[in-house]
Amino acid sequence: MTNEVIKVQENEQGEQHVSARELHKALEAKYKFARWFEINSKMFEEGVDFTRGHASTVVNNGAVRMLDDYNMTVEMAKHIAMMSGTEKGAEVRNYFIAVEKEHKALMNDPRIQMAMGLQSAQLLLDHKDKIIEEMKPKAIFADAVNTSKQSILVGDLAKLISQNGVKIGQNRLFAYMRDNGYLHKSGSQYNRPTQRYIDQGLFEVKESSHTNPDGSTRLTFTTKVTGKGQQYFVNKFLADKDEEK
Repeated sequence: MTNEVIKVQENEQGEQHVSARELHKALEAKYKFARWFEINSKMFEEGVDFTRGHASTVVNNGAVRMLDDYNMTVEMAKHIAMMSGTEKGAEVRNYFIAVEKEHKALMNDPRIQMAMGLQSAQLLLDHKDKIIEEMKPKAIFADAVNTSKQSILVGDLAKLISQNGVKIGQNRLFAYMRDNGYLHKSGSQYNRPTQRYIDQGLFEVKESSHTNPDGSTRLTFTTKVTGKGQQYFVNKFLADKDEEK
């Protein structure tokens, strides 16, 4: 086991990181911490190579004082140690390399992999209800995708929405669409989609011709909901339901 020069932390995802303040101390840097970090972090990206954090220290009167700190990836810490150009920097860099080797060897140990697998399985069991709840929108979206290969009638859309947990009938769905501007409310265009939502790809109008007994021809227009529209309305009703809770 490598003798510890600086503490290397590990998060739940198995990613290793180092306190910038601890690295500053280990390198025996000549600049004060704020100036040192400003100089050395210019080549790195916040949120990728480091994140903001805090460290605590006890002052003379015994009170705890919070200090700015940063959690750096080992790669960033190793680079800064190397760029310091000092014997202490070389020592810290070599330490990081040794820690990385030990970590990789440990992760490749079949016993560790089995333990991690068991731990992950237990975590899933412990949080299964939360996971199921989080998966509901994805499941509903998948249901919509399965039915979206062809356009369907508004009545069939009402059934689809109901199957996904929001009870609504054909008449109520038509009324909802009229009241919210998806369909025309009156006139010769009654119950036909407005141009705005046709352009968005939510609806299409199927035109059919019929021959009357007297030989004349009449046209009928049927409003149909596209695959995109099915996904849109199923997820919209789901979101509205969640907001009501």
